[in-house]
Parts: sequence; C-alpha cells; structure tokens
Amino acid sequence: MAISTHPLMPSTNRPPSQVAIRRVANYEADLAAVISETLAEFRLPVKGKTVLLKPNLVQADPGLVINTHPGVIAAARESFLRLGAARVVIGEGPGNERDTEGILEAIRLREWVGRLDRLFVDLNLDEVKKVALRTRASKLRELYLPTAVLGADLVVSMPKMKTHHWAGVTLSLKNLFGAVPGSCYGWPKNLLHWVGIENAILDLATTIRPDFAIVDGIVAMEGNGPIQGTAKAAGVLVMGDDPVAVDATAARVMGLVPERVGYLKKAGYVLGHIREEKIRQIGETVEGVRSPFVVLEQFRELVEHQGS
Repeated sequence: MAISTHPLMPSTNRPPSQVAIRRVANYEADLAAVISETLAEFRLPVKGKTVLLKPNLVQADPGLVINTHPGVIAAARESFLRLGAARVVIGEGPGNERDTEGILEAIRLREWVGRLDRLFVDLNLDEVKKVALRTRASKLRELYLPTAVLGADLVVSMPKMKTHHWAGVTLSLKNLFGAVPGSCYGWPKNLLHWVGIENAILDLATTIRPDFAIVDGIVAMEGNGPIQGTAKAAGVLVMGDDPVAVDATAARVMGLVPERVGYLKKAGYVLGHIREEKIRQIGETVEGVRSPFVVLEQFRELVEHQGS
C-alpha cells in the first residue's frame, strides 16, 4: 500500500490508535524478539507480502548517532520475515550525501543483514513514476516517486528519534523525505525545502502513509539535530500503525508537546491521532520513560510547560 488508501478524515471520526513503547537498554538486546512480539499485537497483514523498510540514513556516521541503527533495521527485517512476509527490502535515499554506498559501509549494514545487492534499494537512483499528491498543503501537485516504494505492499518508516533544526523534531513522517529521489529533486531534496518543509511533510505523509512505524530511540539525538546534535540515551523503541500517533507519543517521550509541532498538528486533523486520549499505550507509559530533550532556542515553545 505504498500510495495510501487510508481515508483522509477528521480525527473525531477515527477509532483510537494503539502505540507501543518498549524499554530497550542498548543495541545488544534481543531486538528481534521485542519487535516481533510487538508486531504480533498489531496483527498486520504481512503474510506473503512485500515489505519496504525505510530507515533514516543521512550521512556517514560511524558513531551511529545520526542514522537508524543497523541492529534495529536487521531486527525489523527478521521480524517481518518471521511473520511470513515474502520479501523484506531496505530502501533509502539519503539527503545529505550522494554516496549511499559510503554510508552503508560506514554503518556496517552488511555485517547485520548480509549481502545488500538484493536487499537494499537506493531510492535516490531507483526508477520513478509520477504520482498525484493527495493533499495540497504545499504548491506541489505531483511528485516522481521510486517504484520500490510504490510497489511495496507495506511501507515501514524507521526513523532515528531526533530534534531538527528546521522542523523541530524528526520522526516517522519527516523520515519520508528520504523517499523522494535526489536524482529528480537534488540534494538535500531541494524542492521540498523550497515549497516549505512542514507542508511538504504533510503532502508526502498523506500520499505515502507508512503502514507501520518503528522509531529508534535507544540512542537518540538532542540539540542541533538532525546531524550536529548530541547523543541522547532515551532507551526506547516506539512502534505503531498510526504514524501520527507514533510521532506524537515519541514527541511526548522527548518532553515535547506534539500539538505545538506545526506539521504534526496538521497531520492530526486528517491522517491520524495526536491527542493523548485517542492513543492507547501498550508496554511502557510515556511518564515511565520520558526523558526531556534539549532543543534549540527557536523551538523552546515545543517543550512541555513552555510557551502558551
């Protein structure tokens, strides 16, 4: 379901969403067990399907703070295969660097998942197809999108939990920028910046609504994210089939108010749930794992108990 068939409707007409928070101390934990058990609770229609994992790979980062950790990617792949997926591929179109192969080498992805020739698709260079956008938040009406994304039965957004120096916070919805091919739109996805990041996020999210989201917050990033911030050991994975609810929950774990994040507030009207009373938590509670993140001064209003 790469091009979303989820109906766009007011949040008051949607049933409550479920979001799982799992406490994970480090990347040496049995991540596949954590993710597999969580996926089973959501009863995703996985058997016989093609699943595309969309991690957040930005640039070469041997310290594994900027990018989704390869251990989480490998565990997600194994988990979907356990549930009967016919094929699980990894696709990403890095925004900062054109040398995707260099990024994969730097994070040692092959050591975690094996040969990449049939497993990884560079979305910056994949064949593309013109797609009409489902909303008109930006002035864009259509985009060329990779066929690997369009042909997947399920798209799984797998961001790193980070603050962002333009959007405030980057999670599963902002992660969709990596699905826009650099071969068509440049680096760092210039067109999306020109038309306004927040509006572009909404247009992408309504058109390629992730079927599932897995946020890597085991080691996250605070401060001047998404690439120049500081490592933050938040010790969680946040997962669910409503990407708005997942991002809202992750924001609350970060000590931020999701209703003050412009693109999340807009997405909460038409795409998913943002309000706490409409989100049923399983696993840990937000209060039990909350770990306030440092943000840049211009985003102080996002912090809980700050601003009006």
